[in-house]
Amino acid sequence: MERLCGQKLPFWVANQTLHTDRPDLPECFQLSVLSWLPCIYLWIVCPVYLFYLKKNNRGYIMMSIKNRVKTVIGLLLWIVCWTDVFYTFHELRHGHSQPPIYFVTPLVLGMTMLLATFLIQFERLRGVQSSGVLFIFWFLCVLCAIVPFRSKILQVSSQSEVSDKLRFTTFYFYFSLVVCELILCCFNERPPLFSSVVTDPNPCPEATAGFLSRMTFWWFTSMAIKGYKMPLETKDLWSLNERDSSKVTVPKLFREWEKEQVKANSQHSQPSQAVYSKPPASTTNHVAGEGGGGESNPEEVEVLLSSQKAAPRQPSFLRALIKAFGPYFLIGSGFKLLQDMITFVNPQLLRMLISFTKQKGVPDWWGYTLAFLMFFAAFLQTLMLHHHFQYCFVTGMNVRTAVIGAIYRKALVITNAAKRSSTVGEIVNLMSVDAQRFMDLITFLNMLWSAPLQIMLALYFLCQYLGASVLAGVAVMIMLIPFNAVIAMKTRAYQVEQMQYKDSRIKLMNEILNGIKVLKLYAWENSFKEKVLAIRQKELNVLRKTAYLGALSTMAWTSAPFLVSLTTFAVYVTVDENNVLDAEKAFVSLSLFNILRFPLNMLPQVISSIVQASVSLKRIQGFLSHDELDPNSVERKNTATDFSVTVVNGKFTWAKEDPPVLHSINVMVPQGSLLAVVGHVGCGKSSLISALLGEMEKVEGEVSIRGSVAYVPQQAWIQNATLRDNILFGKPYNEQKYRCVLETCALTPDLEVLPGGDLTEIGEKGINLSGGQRQRVSLARALYSDTDIYLLDDPLSAVDAHVAKHIFDKLIGPEGVLKGKTRILVTHGISFLPQVDNIMVMVEGRVSEMGSYQELLKQNGAFAEFLRNYSLEDIIEEEEASEDLIEDEELYPEDALSNHTDMVDNEPVINEAKRNFIRQISIISAEGENLRSRSVRKHSCSQRKHSEPQEKKKPQEVEKLIQAETSETGRVKTKVYLEYAKAVGPLLSVVICFLYGCQSAAAIGANIWLSQWTNDASTNQTQENVNMRVGVYAALGIAQGVLLLVNCLLCRAYSMLRAAELTHRNLLQGVLRAPQAFFETTPTGRLLNRFSKDVDTIDSHIPDNIDIWMRTFWYTLNVLLICSALTPMFLIVVAPLMVFYWWVQRFYVATSRQLKRLESVSRSPIYSHFSETITGSSVIRAYGRHNSFVLMSDLKVDENQKSYYPGIVSNRWLGVRIEFIGNCIVLFAALFAVIGKDNLSPGLVGLSVSYALQVTMSLNWLVRMTSDLESNIVAVERVKEYSETKTEAPWEVEDKKPPAEWPIEGNVDFRGYSVRYREGLDLVLKNLSLSVKGGEKIGIVGRTGAGKSSMTLCLFRLLEAAGGEITIDEVKIAEIGLHDLRSKLTIIPQEPVLFSGTLRMNLDPFEKYSDEEVWKALDHSHLHKFVSNHPAKLELECSEGGENLSVGQRQLVCLARALLRKTRILILDEATAAIDLETDDLIQSTIRTQFEDCTVFTIAHRLNTIMDYTRVLVLDKGQIAEFDTPTNLMSKKGIFYGMAKDAGLTQ
Repeated sequence: MERLCGQKLPFWVANQTLHTDRPDLPECFQLSVLSWLPCIYLWIVCPVYLFYLKKNNRGYIMMSIKNRVKTVIGLLLWIVCWTDVFYTFHELRHGHSQPPIYFVTPLVLGMTMLLATFLIQFERLRGVQSSGVLFIFWFLCVLCAIVPFRSKILQVSSQSEVSDKLRFTTFYFYFSLVVCELILCCFNERPPLFSSVVTDPNPCPEATAGFLSRMTFWWFTSMAIKGYKMPLETKDLWSLNERDSSKVTVPKLFREWEKEQVKANSQHSQPSQAVYSKPPASTTNHVAGEGGGGESNPEEVEVLLSSQKAAPRQPSFLRALIKAFGPYFLIGSGFKLLQDMITFVNPQLLRMLISFTKQKGVPDWWGYTLAFLMFFAAFLQTLMLHHHFQYCFVTGMNVRTAVIGAIYRKALVITNAAKRSSTVGEIVNLMSVDAQRFMDLITFLNMLWSAPLQIMLALYFLCQYLGASVLAGVAVMIMLIPFNAVIAMKTRAYQVEQMQYKDSRIKLMNEILNGIKVLKLYAWENSFKEKVLAIRQKELNVLRKTAYLGALSTMAWTSAPFLVSLTTFAVYVTVDENNVLDAEKAFVSLSLFNILRFPLNMLPQVISSIVQASVSLKRIQGFLSHDELDPNSVERKNTATDFSVTVVNGKFTWAKEDPPVLHSINVMVPQGSLLAVVGHVGCGKSSLISALLGEMEKVEGEVSIRGSVAYVPQQAWIQNATLRDNILFGKPYNEQKYRCVLETCALTPDLEVLPGGDLTEIGEKGINLSGGQRQRVSLARALYSDTDIYLLDDPLSAVDAHVAKHIFDKLIGPEGVLKGKTRILVTHGISFLPQVDNIMVMVEGRVSEMGSYQELLKQNGAFAEFLRNYSLEDIIEEEEASEDLIEDEELYPEDALSNHTDMVDNEPVINEAKRNFIRQISIISAEGENLRSRSVRKHSCSQRKHSEPQEKKKPQEVEKLIQAETSETGRVKTKVYLEYAKAVGPLLSVVICFLYGCQSAAAIGANIWLSQWTNDASTNQTQENVNMRVGVYAALGIAQGVLLLVNCLLCRAYSMLRAAELTHRNLLQGVLRAPQAFFETTPTGRLLNRFSKDVDTIDSHIPDNIDIWMRTFWYTLNVLLICSALTPMFLIVVAPLMVFYWWVQRFYVATSRQLKRLESVSRSPIYSHFSETITGSSVIRAYGRHNSFVLMSDLKVDENQKSYYPGIVSNRWLGVRIEFIGNCIVLFAALFAVIGKDNLSPGLVGLSVSYALQVTMSLNWLVRMTSDLESNIVAVERVKEYSETKTEAPWEVEDKKPPAEWPIEGNVDFRGYSVRYREGLDLVLKNLSLSVKGGEKIGIVGRTGAGKSSMTLCLFRLLEAAGGEITIDEVKIAEIGLHDLRSKLTIIPQEPVLFSGTLRMNLDPFEKYSDEEVWKALDHSHLHKFVSNHPAKLELECSEGGENLSVGQRQLVCLARALLRKTRILILDEATAAIDLETDDLIQSTIRTQFEDCTVFTIAHRLNTIMDYTRVLVLDKGQIAEFDTPTNLMSKKGIFYGMAKDAGLTQ
């Protein structure tokens, strides 16, 4: 340095700098270090930055005035620097030789300014709108120029005139220019030409944000303000950044994954070729998914493994992920590393600050400098930390997008064998749960290396202060880790157990809600309520155990830092007499221990989430390695030949390892002909269609198809979209063609009934269409697609006979719209066979005969046999397709019949046995539409809202739902909190709050004591008091732990669980007491949501939130109190800071709550679309719509990420602002400590500053918890809403109880009785008057919607009278309790509803009857044989909805129920399509014998069953049309006669 500066200019003078009150730096130091610093920075960064700019070209920016000004200033700066150089030469010529430094520095500066000017232009050409590199450079320049700026002024003021006028001038000129550059650098350039920002309607401001705005997340502020003013909606969200969208991330991952697969395959196939030749490739119908053809048989592979060391390795999905997303993630890791380093600066500064307050007579500016350095370090740390998080979260988000995209694309092409190994539910889980796990892990992945690093650094510094006694503290920490690990494992086990109980409770609730009508009719609510509460009790017991563990673990974590410091300090002072605990050591150690807390807490968590994620990784990798369908197994050349479908020697199987299902198939279908495929159930008809579509494994043979294909599957696949979209299926809309299609498929009459015509939104799986309608929509889709070949898999089985005829004639048959196209029709309808060109008969997977109808009849083979079996019923069917049905087709909306929700309808795939059963019925059954459809018939268009989960409602309704909830919670009302406090117990709530305060006070007491203890050091009374000091410190700390434990137990394990139990009980009671109408207007999904999600929130989330909130709140409060108590000036600062804090958190809470809600609403469509796609993948492939579905899925994922991304940023935005407040608190605590250092002891300074250092964390948590609590407490409100529904009449009225043996006679009188379904609807029954004597048998008939069922519902008071009354044996039924009434009547409902549980429970839930009576009932209902043959006898488990019994058996179980109750009045809602004739006859005969002396009302659909009844009541439009004996009515030739004639009972 001396060589550069010469003798006269010393580099460093201590007296001039550190030890004066007016410090100044020597000129040499200013000219060298301060001038070179910015230059060195720019030259080091420049190469890297230029490389980055070369890679990332964003298009170029037009030259603006701002840019010109920047460039001109840059050049001016260069000129200024050269002026200095020339001036030095000038002086040299005049004999003033200056030291070399005067040449070097201006030269270096000049070169650097040129470089900066070049960068300004280069960035413009590369489209950089705001440059961070240059901003930092100019900032450094200004920072370094401030010192000379001050010292030059000091020099002038001390001397009378300026000695070096030119340099003085150039310096100030230079300074002002640099400041201008810095200011200009803060503003943005406009966006580059042709960038997406210009074209995008709602671009994300991040893309155009300046450097400062990015660093502080200022660009998010606009959304925060918007969200505060009014609830955000989807349209307010910014578009997704290009790099985060599916179209960028998914292909990125796919490229890497394909490379991995290729690598694995090549490594795999080399050894296998070395040992064996591969089996010929043509025989497998496979794209080599895992092992190419190498693994054809097990022995071969074993040899391979033993002979080659290299086992065939699986392609690694992890490696693909790392390659795709690693580089971006590493930037975040870089930030983390910096942040870890800066974390340890503050304890050092704290040490200096404390030692500064100890020393007397040191200059004050030291203290101020330290205070500002602390602030600056903390602020830098904040920025680093949040940028690290931002990078991690964005990476996590990209990984999730990519994984979901990859899984979706894979699911569309996997083989059936693969599909069998993973169910739809599992695959959806891969998407939701496993992808989510990756996302969660990536956020904390850096902790894996950062935690050990922090721990090592902290221990290193601690050893410097306290020596070996630190090890005692560390030992305590390490001992706590296994303790917490054990607790965590136990907790996880309990969580699993709780989930099981919760699942079984929800399953039961689902059944209760689906069968609520039956429960009401039988008055069984109490029994089921007890069952639910029993499960709930078990669930609460598990929750209680979890709460105990949670309390222990919380105590461990909260007391950990205290225990550690206690042991360390105690060991430190007792080990050696000379060890004195002074403020420096104590408080610096404390702040280091606090740093240690976080990594120690995180490590076990990160490790466990790595374990979870590795499981997920395996699952996803396994799924992505599944075999794919071979697109070339079916030839699709469009060469013109006479045959459009040919199969030669086909042999097909569903999975490689299964035996083949179809053998030696040879089919040639001529162009434009109609081929019918017939055969018994399970002979391979549908498999043949699948084989033609390429869905099966081709073992040998060839299949070729000429032209495009349309496919109608047996189970119609309906999307959750409008009816029109379902039919268009991606084709453009053509009005005329569309109308024609609807007409042909007999859909026009249905459209009139649907609420929105063809724009009606159809629920998932076509829930609001009947089976027949679904099938017709599926046909319409095929017809509209206008292809060359039509594969129709039994499309006519689900529709009524006359509709089937219409469709065959208009569409499929020789005269239909499709004539001239090639059609392959699988069918059971024999009546159509004479009209087809060719018939192919299949028997057990082979083609047994083929030819025209006449040829086959002549051959008298399998086909003729088939015809003989079926022709009889076929004739019946033809007759039945009469007028009667067409009336039935008008789906009458307001008939409550079908509210026996039919379980089958909610079950997408009906098991095989049942399907066969249905097929047989569909031929026999008197009135066409089979089981699946019939049940929905009456109600399908009105309130069929059951079983549609909440989010998938029609779009208008989704909107409504969401808004309704939003308006409720603009801000959560205080009322809701009070509601919750009331459930907890008002007194308890106060006690709990008080206890939290005490616990916090104890913690702070301990630290104040510590500061007193450290002051002993300065007065030298250390030795006397050691034991007392340690003892009291320990006592205070332990008190804090104990209070915390008591509090947690009281709060979590007792009071909050009590609240959870109460709220659930009220909810259950409220729902079970609700009238029937409530269930018709409320979707089951919404109710179940209350019982699962909201109850779960009240169980576990709210207590957690309240606990953490209370702790942080008291903690923050105490910190502020302490700082204010020590330095009262602090209060002046606290007020504005708190206002700012409150203001930020209001903005944040409003915005983030709405973003969370939008995110969860947009999440479910991803999964529902996905499960829909999987079920319909064969249809999607057949129509070749693969790509557009992938696009749809991507769109849905992007929609979801659009609300997720601002959600992440909102947390960063909040974090930076709140931590800024925290940093201000640190700054002021330090400043006031410096100001008042004369009257403060070092202990108290340490106390207040070390507390302030911690407050940032707790401020942050406080806002987060407030926001969470606000989102969660809504659950209380939502549950409460349903606990207070309007109830039906009381179950029992004490003073009006009828006598126990009532009704003895069984007389029923209607007097002027009218009824309506709900307020505001028309009357269904108008003014009925009739009286029925005990023991009469009454048949009730009438057209659909005449009010037949309503009449029976009135007897049970499921509908309350609108006028008039009903009396039974002189007791007015309106006056007695509902249970008293309903338990005395018996109904055999139309749809048999069973509940999961034992058969015994289904017959007699209250256990009123003995086993003997139960067996007797079973005997009479013809179930005796079936039950006694079953090993479990009466304990036979019925599955959900009785799925494991046939429909007929279920009906018989209902009959057995009736026989058991054996009341005087029996109502029989005659089952129609669900039952075969045989069962029906059994029931009728049993009723005639067993219920001889009872009054029986039968709603009849088949008139032959009631021809021998006492009287028949004919209803028409809710009034009595005819009421007399059957014979009289027949002779009257009225309505009844007409009906009988239709049914073929008269001539």
